[in-house]
Amino acid sequence: MGCFCAVPEEFYCEVLLLDESKLTLTTQQQGIKKSTKGSVVLDHVFHHVNLVEIDYFGLRYCDRSHQTYWLDPAKTLAEHKELINTGPPYTLYFGIKFYAEDPCKLKEEITRYQFFLQVKQDVLQGRLPCPVNTAAQLGAYAIQSELGDYDPYKHTAGYVSEYRFVPDQKEELEEAIERIHKTLM
Repeated sequence: MGCFCAVPEEFYCEVLLLDESKLTLTTQQQGIKKSTKGSVVLDHVFHHVNLVEIDYFGLRYCDRSHQTYWLDPAKTLAEHKELINTGPPYTLYFGIKFYAEDPCKLKEEITRYQFFLQVKQDVLQGRLPCPVNTAAQLGAYAIQSELGDYDPYKHTAGYVSEYRFVPDQKEELEEAIERIHKTLM
Protein backbone atom coordinates (compact mmCIF):
# COMPACT_ATOMS: atom_id res chain seq x y z
CA MET A 1 0.00 0.00 0.00
CA GLY A 2 1.45 3.38 -1.02
CA CYS A 3 1.78 6.37 1.23
CA PHE A 4 -0.62 9.16 0.35
CA CYS A 5 1.41 11.77 2.21
CA ALA A 6 4.54 11.56 0.02
CA VAL A 7 6.07 14.96 -0.72
CA PRO A 8 6.23 15.66 -4.46
CA GLU A 9 9.80 15.97 -5.73
CA GLU A 10 9.05 18.71 -8.28
CA PHE A 11 11.03 21.88 -7.73
CA TYR A 12 10.76 25.33 -9.32
CA CYS A 13 12.98 28.14 -8.09
CA GLU A 14 14.05 31.62 -9.15
CA VAL A 15 17.48 32.81 -8.07
CA LEU A 16 17.81 36.60 -8.02
CA LEU A 17 21.35 37.49 -9.01
CA LEU A 18 23.31 40.59 -8.01
CA ASP A 19 23.00 42.10 -11.49
CA GLU A 20 19.20 41.93 -10.95
CA SER A 21 18.74 39.15 -13.50
CA LYS A 22 17.02 35.88 -12.63
CA LEU A 23 18.16 32.30 -12.99
CA THR A 24 15.39 29.70 -13.08
CA LEU A 25 16.17 26.29 -11.65
CA THR A 26 13.69 23.46 -12.17
CA THR A 27 13.35 19.72 -11.94
CA GLN A 28 12.76 19.54 -15.70
CA GLN A 29 15.75 21.67 -16.79
CA GLN A 30 18.49 20.99 -14.20
CA GLY A 31 17.13 17.90 -12.47
CA ILE A 32 16.88 19.72 -9.15
CA LYS A 33 14.46 18.11 -6.71
CA LYS A 34 13.60 18.68 -3.09
CA SER A 35 16.04 15.86 -2.26
CA THR A 36 18.90 17.76 -3.97
CA LYS A 37 21.69 19.03 -1.71
CA GLY A 38 22.17 22.79 -1.39
CA SER A 39 25.70 22.39 -2.75
CA VAL A 40 24.29 21.23 -6.11
CA VAL A 41 22.07 24.30 -6.33
CA LEU A 42 25.04 26.51 -5.47
CA ASP A 43 27.13 24.80 -8.16
CA HIS A 44 24.47 25.59 -10.78
CA VAL A 45 24.51 29.25 -9.76
CA PHE A 46 28.32 29.44 -9.64
CA HIS A 47 28.52 27.89 -13.10
CA HIS A 48 25.89 30.29 -14.47
CA VAL A 49 27.72 33.33 -13.05
CA ASN A 50 31.09 31.85 -14.09
CA LEU A 51 32.57 32.08 -10.59
CA VAL A 52 35.75 30.31 -9.54
CA GLU A 53 36.33 32.02 -6.16
CA ILE A 54 33.16 30.61 -4.65
CA ASP A 55 33.96 30.64 -0.92
CA TYR A 56 32.66 34.17 -0.47
CA PHE A 57 29.19 33.54 -1.89
CA GLY A 58 25.97 31.90 -0.86
CA LEU A 59 22.24 31.71 -1.39
CA ARG A 60 19.79 33.08 1.11
CA TYR A 61 16.04 32.91 1.39
CA CYS A 62 13.28 34.41 3.52
CA ASP A 63 10.56 32.59 5.42
CA ARG A 64 6.97 33.81 5.56
CA SER A 65 7.91 36.17 8.44
CA HIS A 66 10.73 37.71 6.34
CA GLN A 67 13.41 36.13 8.51
CA THR A 68 16.54 35.52 6.39
CA TYR A 69 18.43 32.20 6.27
CA TRP A 70 21.47 31.00 4.33
CA LEU A 71 21.08 27.84 2.28
CA ASP A 72 23.18 25.11 3.92
CA PRO A 73 25.18 23.29 1.21
CA ALA A 74 25.21 20.08 3.26
CA LYS A 75 21.41 19.87 3.64
CA THR A 76 18.82 18.88 1.06
CA LEU A 77 16.34 21.48 -0.08
CA ALA A 78 13.60 19.57 1.76
CA GLU A 79 15.58 19.94 5.00
CA HIS A 80 15.31 23.73 4.67
CA LYS A 81 11.80 23.75 6.14
CA GLU A 82 11.57 27.55 6.17
CA LEU A 83 12.24 27.57 2.40
CA ILE A 84 9.89 24.70 1.56
CA ASN A 85 7.06 26.40 3.48
CA THR A 86 7.31 29.49 1.21
CA GLY A 87 6.59 27.91 -2.16
CA PRO A 88 6.38 26.78 -4.80
CA PRO A 89 7.67 28.81 -6.50
CA TYR A 90 10.73 29.30 -4.32
CA THR A 91 12.97 32.37 -4.32
CA LEU A 92 16.68 32.39 -3.49
CA TYR A 93 18.95 35.42 -3.39
CA PHE A 94 22.56 35.13 -4.53
CA GLY A 95 24.97 37.27 -2.55
CA ILE A 96 28.17 37.78 -0.63
CA LYS A 97 28.23 35.64 2.49
CA PHE A 98 31.78 36.56 3.56
CA TYR A 99 33.64 39.70 2.56
CA ALA A 100 37.30 39.40 1.62
CA GLU A 101 39.66 40.90 4.18
CA ASP A 102 41.59 42.51 1.33
CA PRO A 103 39.53 42.82 -1.88
CA CYS A 104 42.73 43.60 -3.81
CA LYS A 105 43.71 39.95 -3.35
CA LEU A 106 40.68 38.68 -5.27
CA LYS A 107 42.08 37.01 -8.38
CA GLU A 108 39.10 36.98 -10.75
CA GLU A 109 37.52 40.04 -12.38
CA ILE A 110 34.06 38.44 -12.11
CA THR A 111 34.52 38.02 -8.34
CA ARG A 112 35.43 41.70 -7.96
CA TYR A 113 32.43 42.62 -10.10
CA GLN A 114 30.09 40.56 -7.90
CA PHE A 115 31.53 42.30 -4.82
CA PHE A 116 30.93 45.67 -6.51
CA LEU A 117 27.31 44.74 -7.26
CA GLN A 118 26.73 43.61 -3.65
CA VAL A 119 28.18 46.81 -2.15
CA LYS A 120 26.20 48.93 -4.64
CA GLN A 121 23.00 47.10 -3.70
CA ASP A 122 23.69 47.35 0.05
CA VAL A 123 24.32 51.11 -0.17
CA LEU A 124 21.23 51.67 -2.33
CA GLN A 125 19.01 49.70 0.04
CA GLY A 126 20.38 51.43 3.13
CA ARG A 127 21.95 48.28 4.61
CA LEU A 128 25.41 49.84 4.34
CA PRO A 129 25.45 53.45 5.58
CA CYS A 130 27.60 55.68 3.42
CA PRO A 131 28.70 59.31 4.02
CA VAL A 132 27.80 61.69 1.20
CA ASN A 133 31.41 62.25 0.06
CA THR A 134 32.01 58.48 -0.13
CA ALA A 135 28.67 57.97 -1.90
CA ALA A 136 29.70 60.59 -4.46
CA GLN A 137 33.04 58.85 -5.08
CA LEU A 138 31.44 55.41 -5.34
CA GLY A 139 28.68 56.79 -7.56
CA ALA A 140 31.26 58.33 -9.90
CA TYR A 141 33.08 54.98 -10.18
CA ALA A 142 29.76 53.23 -10.85
CA ILE A 143 28.89 55.77 -13.57
CA GLN A 144 32.31 55.37 -15.13
CA SER A 145 31.97 51.58 -15.17
CA GLU A 146 28.51 51.92 -16.73
CA LEU A 147 29.08 54.79 -19.19
CA GLY A 148 32.85 55.01 -19.58
CA ASP A 149 34.94 58.15 -19.22
CA TYR A 150 33.16 61.49 -19.17
CA ASP A 151 32.35 62.81 -22.64
CA PRO A 152 30.84 66.33 -22.78
CA TYR A 153 29.09 65.47 -26.07
CA LYS A 154 27.36 62.39 -24.65
CA HIS A 155 26.93 63.36 -20.99
CA THR A 156 24.75 66.42 -20.72
CA ALA A 157 23.86 68.05 -17.41
CA GLY A 158 21.70 65.84 -15.21
CA TYR A 159 22.74 62.53 -16.81
CA VAL A 160 23.44 61.04 -13.37
CA SER A 161 19.80 61.51 -12.28
CA GLU A 162 18.88 58.41 -14.33
CA TYR A 163 20.76 56.25 -11.80
CA ARG A 164 20.08 55.45 -8.14
CA PHE A 165 22.93 55.10 -5.64
CA VAL A 166 21.52 55.86 -2.19
CA PRO A 167 18.08 55.95 -0.60
CA ASP A 168 16.57 59.45 -0.81
CA GLN A 169 19.11 60.55 -3.41
CA LYS A 170 19.39 64.34 -3.68
CA GLU A 171 20.37 66.59 -6.58
CA GLU A 172 23.47 67.78 -4.67
CA LEU A 173 24.82 64.22 -4.61
CA GLU A 174 24.15 63.83 -8.34
CA GLU A 175 26.05 67.04 -9.06
CA ALA A 176 28.99 65.84 -6.94
CA ILE A 177 28.99 62.53 -8.82
CA GLU A 178 29.08 64.40 -12.15
CA ARG A 179 31.99 66.56 -10.94
CA ILE A 180 34.00 63.52 -9.85
CA HIS A 181 33.11 61.53 -12.98
CA LYS A 182 34.61 64.32 -15.12
CA THR A 183 37.98 63.78 -13.39
CA LEU A 184 38.11 59.98 -13.82
CA MET A 185 40.05 58.40 -16.67
